[in-house]
Amino acid sequence: MQSNTAVMDTMPDETAWRGINTYLDTYADVGPDDIVVIAYTEDSRVPAAWVATALGYRGTAARLVGMRPLRDCGFAERLRAALPDEQHSFARLVVLTLERDTMSHSDVIREVLSRLDPDRCRVVRMVNAGPELFRSGFLVAPAELSARNTSVLEKTMSAKRLRIVCPGGTNLRVELDNARYRWISNRGVWRPGRFVVLPAGEVATFPASVSGTLVADFAINVNTIMRGDARLSRCPVEAEIEQGRLVRFDCSNPEITEFLTMCFGRENACRVGELGFGTNHGILSPIPLNSHLNERTPGVHIGFGQHNQTDALTGYGCDIHVDLIARGGTVWADDDGRPLELAELIPSAAPHPTVHRDEDLTSPDDDLDGDCCGALPAS
Repeated sequence: MQSNTAVMDTMPDETAWRGINTYLDTYADVGPDDIVVIAYTEDSRVPAAWVATALGYRGTAARLVGMRPLRDCGFAERLRAALPDEQHSFARLVVLTLERDTMSHSDVIREVLSRLDPDRCRVVRMVNAGPELFRSGFLVAPAELSARNTSVLEKTMSAKRLRIVCPGGTNLRVELDNARYRWISNRGVWRPGRFVVLPAGEVATFPASVSGTLVADFAINVNTIMRGDARLSRCPVEAEIEQGRLVRFDCSNPEITEFLTMCFGRENACRVGELGFGTNHGILSPIPLNSHLNERTPGVHIGFGQHNQTDALTGYGCDIHVDLIARGGTVWADDDGRPLELAELIPSAAPHPTVHRDEDLTSPDDDLDGDCCGALPAS
């Protein structure tokens, strides 16, 4: 961890600082008698230092554990050493992980914490850690995201068909098979024994079929290294989709065209693996970083390649996931004349449905707190 002087030289602005405190108050729900462990990769040491500093202001001294992304044979031992012993009195253990591009060591964390009471152990995993995430990703609390996600699920979980139109030119016809393919609701709400994956604010499923035109005028998010600018505001990607497969795309930016051509050249990468709706209205503008933050904006995204179900259900697998994200959108379900307006989504007062998956994960079984789709995962 950096020295206090170095941390103060890079302290976040007022908006980011407010996001850090919302993150600690609502997503992590840190109490005065909790023990907090922060595990961070080198690329996220500054945001980890910010979180540790915020906890220090509250009188909580975080236990800091460095980790290498993806492969780190010594991480389990270091994490285990940071845990409280059995004689130590504490309310809960809160484990916060911060990484920029990866979601590492899920199985290791699960194994190390297995001896603890799951009701007293909260794990909150953050990908794309950085100032942009704190400035916009945590301005909306989990309770509100849950209510907004509920509004989407109420409309879509019983539907057979959707029609989606976005201001930028998107016009899609979607067929759903809700008896076969489950919905995902990433709302930042913790449940015992599960990981919270952040940033939150998305509802998604695997569509039985999609046809039409997608005009992605917000951003790209992809689960591989992307060095260029992920924003599409000035160079939208227009994609033609027929029966759940990409048949053509066009973009005026040659670098993005080259990158997408490479991605779509992978086996099964032209298949539609996800239909997603962003619900986090704190995220208004795209960021240059290849980030989950962009797909949480109120809008529609189609994920090509890797899906959010099991290979047995979908009949294929793919090692790449490319999200093309469109701003805003109006969604009609079946013959209901009252559409969802994603940019002006009204939170539902009803309880959140229980037939859903908690996060945008690709775990192959029903233990759905594994690694996050769109990151670079490893156990």
